[in-house]
Amino acid sequence: MSAYYRNFRNSVPWLILFLEVVFLVLFWFSFSDDDTSGSSISYPAFQDVNHMVVFGFGFFLVCLRRYGFSSTGFNLLIVVVGVQCSVLLEDFLYFWVYNEHEDGLRRIAKATISMTAVVISAGAVLGKTNPVQLILMTVVEIIYFLLSRWTNRRFLEISEDKGMMHVHLFGAYFGLAVSSRFSEPSPMSEKNASTSKSDLFSMLGTLFLWVFWPSFNSLLATHESRAIYNTYFALAVSAVTAFPLSVLTSKDGKFRMAHIHSAVLAGGVAVGSALDDIRHPWIAMILGLLASMITILGSYCLQRCLNPALKIHDTSGVHFTFGLPAVLGALTHIILLVVENWAELSRYINSYLILTHVGAYCLTISVASITGLITGLLINLRLFKTIPVSKYFEDQFYWEVRKFQCKM
Repeated sequence: MSAYYRNFRNSVPWLILFLEVVFLVLFWFSFSDDDTSGSSISYPAFQDVNHMVVFGFGFFLVCLRRYGFSSTGFNLLIVVVGVQCSVLLEDFLYFWVYNEHEDGLRRIAKATISMTAVVISAGAVLGKTNPVQLILMTVVEIIYFLLSRWTNRRFLEISEDKGMMHVHLFGAYFGLAVSSRFSEPSPMSEKNASTSKSDLFSMLGTLFLWVFWPSFNSLLATHESRAIYNTYFALAVSAVTAFPLSVLTSKDGKFRMAHIHSAVLAGGVAVGSALDDIRHPWIAMILGLLASMITILGSYCLQRCLNPALKIHDTSGVHFTFGLPAVLGALTHIILLVVENWAELSRYINSYLILTHVGAYCLTISVASITGLITGLLINLRLFKTIPVSKYFEDQFYWEVRKFQCKM
């Protein structure tokens, strides 16, 4: 154990400091005073999204009894590293490919939204990766996500706001692919479980995500007000649906916090891809109801059937919390496009529009899965000192933890 601690002390601090020096040098060349003047995004709107990613997801991931410090602390670490990396990569793409500059606040806002994909992926491998692996996964995933989004925009002509809403699809399936490269924990391990206190903190993060999700969906949307009220109605119905479904699917006929924790956000995830095409609130409400149903029923089926067969351990349930609702949202978007263009569907331009969106969703999932497998293999190299299965989900492996806290 002492050899691992020495390696941890000699690698993690220097890796973080090295990355920050690289960022400082690159920012010195990339940013100027002109980038900070005037913005198409207001600071309060950006602040809402920042609250979501840092505070909301930070506590949302506190679902393990002995991994609270790491869930919140490592979430903050990868967010601040990833945002800086994403801003630099976005600047490179826009300047060298599109020959244009964006204002500074819009850059940071887009980078923060992009980091949502990484945070979702981190939930799938929560407790099984060390900080070096998490930082490496963050940098690599940001690169792959931006390349995927750039391909959708460049070749499939997907608009910027719709391309950003692929974060849930990309994050969920990238994380699942990475998780498949890690050993499964023992089914009987008490560390791979929650307590009343961890469930309460996790629900606190869920509430923050629920409150700020309309800001997340509307930040880059073409029709901001429509995006806000459609998101709110979808979230409201998914939250209402979660309660009766939780009772009906529980053996003892009681509410399960795990169901509420996952399903109340499903409507916001599902509605993200089709915001501009949802003309009436009742469509968003139906989508929220279906998303909540898929999340709760999916959690039952995936945990008992699919995940064991594929040897995938999804720590935070990102597949049924974000992946399946995002797939539902993608299918809904395609259906709405078909209905909207039904009268002129035979025309080449309308058929091409629908096919490009189908291709964009398939490309996003494919790139996420393939690059996730590659990343999983990369970060499992002996160089990065994968932690043993017996030490999964342990705060005290990385943090100073008081003895009475370890017993919770």
